[in-house]
Amino acid sequence: MTLEIKKANGIGFCLGVRRAIDILERVAAEYGGVETLGAVVHNQQVLRRLADIGVKVVKDISDIKGGVVVTSSHGVSPQVIEEIRSRGIEVVDTTCPFVKRAQVAARRLTESGFSTIVYGDTGHPEVKGILGRTQGKGTATLDATEITLRKKLPRRLGVLSQTTQIPSGFADFVRKLIASPSFKDTELRIIDTICHDIRQRQSNSLGLAKESDLVIVVGGHTSANSRHLVELCSTLTETHLVETADEIQPSWLEGKRFIGVTSGASTDEQTIDEVIAKLEAMA
Repeated sequence: MTLEIKKANGIGFCLGVRRAIDILERVAAEYGGVETLGAVVHNQQVLRRLADIGVKVVKDISDIKGGVVVTSSHGVSPQVIEEIRSRGIEVVDTTCPFVKRAQVAARRLTESGFSTIVYGDTGHPEVKGILGRTQGKGTATLDATEITLRKKLPRRLGVLSQTTQIPSGFADFVRKLIASPSFKDTELRIIDTICHDIRQRQSNSLGLAKESDLVIVVGGHTSANSRHLVELCSTLTETHLVETADEIQPSWLEGKRFIGVTSGASTDEQTIDEVIAKLEAMA
């Protein structure tokens, strides 16, 4: 039986990741290497290639050795930027423009007297950076009941989303808030901050999943947007997340004819091509 392999449209690096890597490569070339505060993207293959040009990841501000540090595309809080600069270290900001838009939305809500709810993963760097714009008047959760069960809610609430979340999940979260008696007389301001690229990538991947017996999502195991692609595609067909071609299991291909390949926003074309080559060889 012939195995047909098809790539989703618009995969590989998203605009924000491509921009961040371009900036990082330029800075590394200028200084002969540079440190990044946290991983600039959540993809080990990309990080290893960056390490080859002198890019070193540090986990904490106290670990920074040089006079320049690059922040990740996920963004950081203003407090982190301020602390770095107070140590006389120059900051090169690679925050994704869509993440920056969410940060600005959170700041404006706060300045207008709103408390902010971020629909997102509480431990994710992007969410922490957004909450850093709320002056302590923000909270993050993926569970609407965590908000609706509170005995006392602020009278003015703004709601926005982590940029890589699934739109239908955000819409459902908002519906639950609006339907709750706890929100009676509460002024709600809803801002859709989900990234346009992520939204289109999810739509393209779902379209591919409808036509496939198996979908391979190529992306980092710690990548939120890659995991969301797996979550979406698995509602329609068998789906697996792989970081590299070596993770593909021959048993996945048994009885399959149409294989779809999509990727997270921080997956490079080289890794995608290696996955497709491996699938073709296994076929």
